[in-house]
Amino acid sequence: MHHKILKYFGITLVGILILFALLSIKKDPETISYGVSFNKVYVDELGMDWKKVYILILDDLKVKKLRLAAHWTMIEPQKDSFQFNEMDFQMQEAKKRDVSVVFAVGRRLPRWPECHIPDWAKDESWEEQKREILEMITETVNRYKGYPNIIYWQVENEPFLTVFADEHCGSSLDVDFLKEEIALVKKLDPSRPVLVTDSGNLGLWQGAWRVGDAFGTSVYMYLWNPTLGQVRSVYMPFFYKSKTNLMSLLFGNKKSFLIELSLEPWLLESVATAPITNQIERMSIDKFMEIINFAKKTGFDTQYLWGAEWWYFMKEKGHPEYWELGKNVIAGDK
Repeated sequence: MHHKILKYFGITLVGILILFALLSIKKDPETISYGVSFNKVYVDELGMDWKKVYILILDDLKVKKLRLAAHWTMIEPQKDSFQFNEMDFQMQEAKKRDVSVVFAVGRRLPRWPECHIPDWAKDESWEEQKREILEMITETVNRYKGYPNIIYWQVENEPFLTVFADEHCGSSLDVDFLKEEIALVKKLDPSRPVLVTDSGNLGLWQGAWRVGDAFGTSVYMYLWNPTLGQVRSVYMPFFYKSKTNLMSLLFGNKKSFLIELSLEPWLLESVATAPITNQIERMSIDKFMEIINFAKKTGFDTQYLWGAEWWYFMKEKGHPEYWELGKNVIAGDK
């Protein structure tokens, strides 16, 4: 009986591997269009002038694609008192330069700690929070939908990755509410598609793929574990091709891209206080280029780089090589 079980297991495993190999047949794009994510609250954490860093990303890195995030804590620090001046600046400067924008709205948006909940809302019940979130999304989308350079509304960030949700969001994934958020955004602005994202390392993808008009995923190659130290992802580039083709086969073709290619160190403490030597060790220039070359083989022709704020932080600390390399990658020189 044990031999039969092992035999069937082996046959099944080989079948899965063959299926994944067949699904990975996808030509690499001839050219890759690069953008970056920018996060004002992260620049604040790093102790830098966020407007200066943002303008340098636009004018020195010469980025033509951006992902911006309207964090709830930033735009509604007090209940029913919206402050859009910081997002206004970001959108106005991007529009001046004809930079396309993926605009993220919701409670769970890019950057730690996953859910960015203002202090005044933390003690509210989930039902009360949902009403406030919908109001916040309504105010935000109505304010910015007139900008022609917005190409996607991103609703929430990796909402189906629940590993962090209970600790930092106070509740598990509410799929019905996610659908309600998406429906609201589409009602407020039916002219633009909605992007939903999922983790490339831990996500199953099908949930995000099915509820959005477009799909974005992430690639994190080097992670850090307190027990094991630095861990390199076991996935190979063909994994992403196979998974993309499988989702298309099961749930229909959709525009998909790499929305978060991590090019900064994985730390368990604030970057602002972590030793620079640790940061370089965990994201060396060699690792930086290894990740770029890895991502070129994932099949995604649009890739948003993650960590431009950190590149400038390192430049300020006497290590301009990250900033310069990022500039070369965006220009297509590497």
